[in-house]
Amino acid sequence: MNASIIWFRDDLRVADNPALLAAAADGAVVALYVLDEQSQGIRPLGGAARWWLHHALEDLRSDLQELGIPLILRRGPGAQAAEELITALGADAIYWNRRYGGPEREVDAAVKSRALENAVHAESFQASLLHEPWTVTTGAGNPYQVFTPFWRSVSAHDFRAPMERPAAGRGFTGKLPDGDILERWALLPVEPDWAGGLRESWRPTAAAGHELLADFLEGPVGEYSEERDRPDRSGTSRLSPYLRWGQLSPFQVWAALAAKRHSNELAGSPGPAIFASELGWREFCWHQLYHHPDLATANLRGQFDNFPWRTAGQDALAAEHLSAWQQGRTGIPLVDAGQRELWHTGVMHNRVRMVAASFLIKNLGFDWRIGEQWFWDTLVDADAASNPANWQWVAGSGADAAPYFRIFNPLTQAKKFDPSGKYVARWVPELLTPLYPDPVVDLQESRRTALEGYASIKA
Repeated sequence: MNASIIWFRDDLRVADNPALLAAAADGAVVALYVLDEQSQGIRPLGGAARWWLHHALEDLRSDLQELGIPLILRRGPGAQAAEELITALGADAIYWNRRYGGPEREVDAAVKSRALENAVHAESFQASLLHEPWTVTTGAGNPYQVFTPFWRSVSAHDFRAPMERPAAGRGFTGKLPDGDILERWALLPVEPDWAGGLRESWRPTAAAGHELLADFLEGPVGEYSEERDRPDRSGTSRLSPYLRWGQLSPFQVWAALAAKRHSNELAGSPGPAIFASELGWREFCWHQLYHHPDLATANLRGQFDNFPWRTAGQDALAAEHLSAWQQGRTGIPLVDAGQRELWHTGVMHNRVRMVAASFLIKNLGFDWRIGEQWFWDTLVDADAASNPANWQWVAGSGADAAPYFRIFNPLTQAKKFDPSGKYVARWVPELLTPLYPDPVVDLQESRRTALEGYASIKA
């Protein structure tokens, strides 16, 4: 049987993987993963994401071995690596699941065009989003700019059921070309090894993602509408990195949630619907990136091009303030707790993310892109769409960011969502001691300055 290639990207799973199923039905399968940091416009991964990727690839290789499918690793331009493997194997077909970023779409289009020129079947599938971004538009035929009507439109559709994994014994057994050795990619930190907190906090495997999903649906989802905003409690799903790397598909999560919503256990609870809308917000972020490929670098609202933001190298005080924010020593307890949680675990509670981002942009006055880049480097769930879309939402420059001048008060937020101080006490144990610094800025004065900046662009 001739070789058929499945090209893995952000879909590192063997179940509910339509491209893998198609490859298994078509030929003897060879799996390919390319670490592409060279194609024009492809954004290199941050440090925490590289750590997760290393372990996710180890897990994928193990799952593929159970199916008898070899995994070849390559590093370099994605189109070149795919074409070289097609040639080396004399493959008849290559399959992948679609990506939605602008540079990634260009790479995929080039591979498909080249394959067709050489009579190689190339086919892509929907596997990473519940909706295809080009299929959902406003009545005027434009992309959505407001979440509620967007999600009303998308969630009205019927989503396909999750697919099973292919049967074992469909892997390629002939001579394989050489591939890279994962350890030589140096995705894991060595000197210094800062990943101890990540290892303590996560199991980056598809099985762990499914376990977390099951545990969440058995417990916290019922109270999700209230508990999701409490960083002092375990009320969130913790599924974001598994969705980001495709170890869980949105179809798997949606189907499991739908089954739970239709049971009698959660009758009258708003939790499942609220959680479903969180999946919808992820879709909305990708909808934005598809239509605005420069989402991480350009304001969606052009008036913000004139906003008087500070830059990292503006002066010594700016550098000092930025460093204090990054290291969690601003003297604002909830912000500092969130930044330390991020550095230790690779995630930050979503409520605290909003507060920390608002403080950087609106109290310290920094350009949102500075914070977006820091999160890109430190989050294990750093997502090419959600990360910039959420930063733009907080800044006011993005979609559905009304009121765009909203400024989160971190002291009020702490009283409301961490009333006993449990979350802050965990991450800022030196609070109320001489070791804890004074606030780097006055919250009220910096708020007035931010509102003046917003008033200037409004005019």
